[in-house]
Amino acid sequence: MFTFLLWCLLFVIAWPVALLALVLYPFVWLLLLPFRIVGIAVGGVLELLRAILFLPARLLRGPSRRHA
Repeated sequence: MFTFLLWCLLFVIAWPVALLALVLYPFVWLLLLPFRIVGIAVGGVLELLRAILFLPARLLRGPSRRHA
């Protein structure tokens, strides 16, 4: 919503720039998509490493005593 209001303000101030931004937005999104995918993959690998590192501590702690 904030982005839309910012675009409306830009449209009032400089409509050619706002229209150019509207046309270029999908291309910029496509250009940044691989970086987003790499970020998700790196986050998953880091979570896996964290789980592997904390596995011995979880095993030594024993079963959880919480019951629903």
